[in-house]
Amino acid sequence: MIALTRLDGKELVVNADHILTAEATPDTVLLLTTGLKLMVLEPVSEVVERMAAWQRRVHGPPEARGTVLPFPRGVPQE
Repeated sequence: MIALTRLDGKELVVNADHILTAEATPDTVLLLTTGLKLMVLEPVSEVVERMAAWQRRVHGPPEARGTVLPFPRGVPQE
C-alpha cells in the first residue's frame, strides 16, 4: 500500500498492485485495475518511486522487508 494525496489535500492509501497507469494531464491521474480513476497531487515520478519501494519491501530480500526474526530451531523441552 502506498500513501498518496487527493487534490483536496486528504491522504489516501492505494494498493500499489492495483495501479495500471499513472498519467500527467497535468494533474496525476491513476487508472486502477477496477476501472476507477484517481487524481493525486504527487507527480508521476513520485508515484512510480513509491510503487517501486513498495515492491522492494514486499518482494525483495528479507533485509528489505524490515526486521527478520530467527526461525525457531526446536520446541523448548521442559
